[in-house]
Amino acid sequence: MDERLLNKLSQISEEERKILEGKKDIDRDLYYSSDSSIIDSDIVLANGKIIDIRPHTRFIHFPKHSHNYVEFIYMVQGESTHFIDDEKIHLKKGDLLFLNQNAMQEILPTGKDDIAVNFIILPQFFNEIFEIFKEEDNALRSFIIGCLTENKAQSNYLYYDTQDNIPIQNLLENLIWNLLEDEPNKRSINQLTMGLLFINLINHSDKIRVSHNSYEQNIALKALSYIDTHYMDARLSDFASENKTDIYTLSRIIKKQTGSTFKQLLENKRLNQACFLLTHTPLTIDEIAVNIGYENISFFYKLFKRTYDMSPKDYRKNSLK
Repeated sequence: MDERLLNKLSQISEEERKILEGKKDIDRDLYYSSDSSIIDSDIVLANGKIIDIRPHTRFIHFPKHSHNYVEFIYMVQGESTHFIDDEKIHLKKGDLLFLNQNAMQEILPTGKDDIAVNFIILPQFFNEIFEIFKEEDNALRSFIIGCLTENKAQSNYLYYDTQDNIPIQNLLENLIWNLLEDEPNKRSINQLTMGLLFINLINHSDKIRVSHNSYEQNIALKALSYIDTHYMDARLSDFASENKTDIYTLSRIIKKQTGSTFKQLLENKRLNQACFLLTHTPLTIDEIAVNIGYENISFFYKLFKRTYDMSPKDYRKNSLK
């Protein structure tokens, strides 16, 4: 991380100064609006903001609490220990932890050189990201966003090991810098940068870990990642064999968790890729069909027309207008 940015994040805050002088507990007035254990966005977010950051408060135990917002924790330097719904998560430099509004969190004391940044985000921020990238219908992205924003999500956290991923670290550093500084077009930059961050995270979905308590969500995430990367030759039987699970159980889990069957998810992915190739490459339609996994060209034509109510040729022609 840039040394100037690290210096900003390392500064001892007024709250930390009081702790070092002997204060034994966190200052509830900085986090809570009542006697509840829910950290309130109305207190930690300035009026009108839907996203902000604050360095994690060091030197003290943070008791069990939840949030009425989505929280990302990026471990800039050092390490920290968290209990999420009583499950122990040990973050090291470069790790990224996403918590939804249901997560019950407890944090053990950290030292001076343990620098973490908390991203405080209202759920509607993600709606704006969807608007920016609405033409890219990605089931894996929708599933990940759902884990973060839906109140009934079975898993309350997503954990990424991003230590060796330079593009993701650069995007996080850009976000932190922009949120600390009063730059022009700040809101638009935040939205676009967060959107790019999610695209990169989706591209590295093999690095995602969800709660150990959510076997079905883990399986659905793996299935979506498998389709996203192997759509040309993806088969439910192959995926079942790789995960040592029977096809019937897998089909039920995928349908329950995503609302679609494996076949529907695969077709949607292939057709989305076909649309991209039609509008961004000079490949012939027959070549595109083969490239996305359809050796039966006539079946591809029928499927495309049934889905988009036009032929691939007309779709390409309309996109060029």
